[in-house]
Order: sequence, then structure tokens, then C-alpha cells
Amino acid sequence: MRLRLGTRGSPLALAQAHEVRDRLARAHGFAAEAVAITIIRTSGDSIQDRPLSEAGGKGLFTRELDLALMEGSIDFAVHSAKDLPTFLPDPLMISGFLPREDVRDVWISQKADHPRDLPAGSLVGTASLRRGALVKRLRPDLRVTLLRGNVETRLSKLAAGEVDATLLALAGLKRLGLSDKATRILDTDDFLPAAGQGAIGITARAGDAATAQLLAPILDPATGVALAAERAFLTILDGSCKTPIGAHATVANGMVTLRGIVLRPDGSQWFEAEESGPEAEAAALGERAAQAILSRLPQGFFQEAPVPDTI
Repeated sequence: MRLRLGTRGSPLALAQAHEVRDRLARAHGFAAEAVAITIIRTSGDSIQDRPLSEAGGKGLFTRELDLALMEGSIDFAVHSAKDLPTFLPDPLMISGFLPREDVRDVWISQKADHPRDLPAGSLVGTASLRRGALVKRLRPDLRVTLLRGNVETRLSKLAAGEVDATLLALAGLKRLGLSDKATRILDTDDFLPAAGQGAIGITARAGDAATAQLLAPILDPATGVALAAERAFLTILDGSCKTPIGAHATVANGMVTLRGIVLRPDGSQWFEAEESGPEAEAAALGERAAQAILSRLPQGFFQEAPVPDTI
């Protein structure tokens, strides 16, 4: 047996691919080498000079992997779940998710222990509209600028003094063995994570029963339920890289609780909602939370406040 796993080539993407490969090997009792890792460079990897919101959004990190799946050159693809667009091409499906890691963001700075403590006018670098908007919500006096590149690149730019602080996902740092780089783990009350943050998603061809059977033992149902709610929230709000959106669902005792937020890119205005319900209604409660926010949004909310390189 030889399985072909497709992935991006960043250190984090490869760490996630190896985690999937190792879990498959343990679940089925075969050698890890039976899963061949195929590195595929995506459009999102190539574009480093501008925000992804200006270049096409989330699909930039999945498009080439989707094409490889549709052409049959790989059997399944491994993604950071937060990079998955709300809709996949018809021949493809999300097979499921690994057990979720910590969803929280971290603050990294040699100049302040928390965003509240950074000197006025300091420069915060991030590639995430959500993180930038949340920083501005907390500290309107700070400047936020684009900081692209993989985790190691962003950390090196911070160390070189190009920015005074940055924010990253704790899950990614853990998978890279870099969690000691975090200055502060941020509370989700102030920094609600991106939908899917901390989860590894797997996509495959719809109807490929053999691959689905092999993947089934490593997939986590509770993570799937949580992400059903979060992704439904995104779908209703047209969640792409053009809109700062946070969503986090928790699952306990058969119930799902979702918190969601939508912000202006400059953090000057935001709207939140919370919904709870049975696991079977996860997607519906995500939709309800989004509709509750939509009913309160001022006209033109999604069209206003384009994001310059520096806010």
C-alpha cells in the first residue's frame, strides 16, 4: 500500500503532515514510509508582498492542492483548518479533522508583556486582519502593519526590530517546538480565535471510499462538530480574508456553544453573538449566531474601511 499525502512546504505545514502520517501509521500498524508526502507550492506561499485579502483570500492556500486531488496525483491533502475556504470544489470534501490543539493566540514582544503595555505608537506586525483589528480594538493608538512569511520568518523579522510585536497561533508554535517564544498567551475574551484555529483538516475526493476508510480512525468527531458551527458562521458572513472574523465553538456533554465576532479592520466597531444547542444542531447554531450579527450590522459594513499597508 502506498498513500500520497499533499501538503504545503512550510515547516508548520510539514509538521502537520508528519502528524497525520504518524497517526495513520499507528492506527493501521504500517510503516510511516507507506505514506508519501508530496510538497505542493501554493499561490499563497508565493505572494509575500501584499495582504492575501488583496490577492484572492483563503483559497490561495488550497487551490493547487485541490487541483492535485482532482487530477489524482495525491490521495488526500492536509491543511490548517483555518485556511480552508467556506466552499470546496464539488469533487472534493473535508474528510474531517484531527483532535484540536490549543485555539489561543499568543503575543510576542521584547518590549511589552501584553498589548495593553506596549508604548503608544508602537508597530505590531501581523498577516491576519482579525488579529490586527483585535489589537486596534484594544489599543487604537497602536499601528498595525503587514507581516507575511512562515512562523520562523516572522519571528526573525521581529528579532531584527522590523516590528515591535507580533501575534501568532499557539497551536502552530507548539507543533514547531517553539512555544517558548510566546511572551503571553492571550485570553479568548479579548482575542477570539479564527474559525478552525488549532485544528488540522484533511480533504479528499468525494466518493473515494478506500481513502475515507483509512482516514476514519484518526479523525476527531468533537472537533468536527465544533468546526461545523464555526464554518457555518463564516459561510453566512461570507467569511474570507477580507473580513476580520473570529469564531470559537466548544463541545461538552452533547452541547455546543459558539462565540462569534465581526470587526471593522481598524477595530473601531465590532459585533458579537453567542449561541448554544445540541451537537446535532452545530451548523444551525453557527448560522443563527451569524444572522444575529447580520441583523445589527450597519449598511455598508463589509465594504467600508479598506485596509492600507499600515493602520
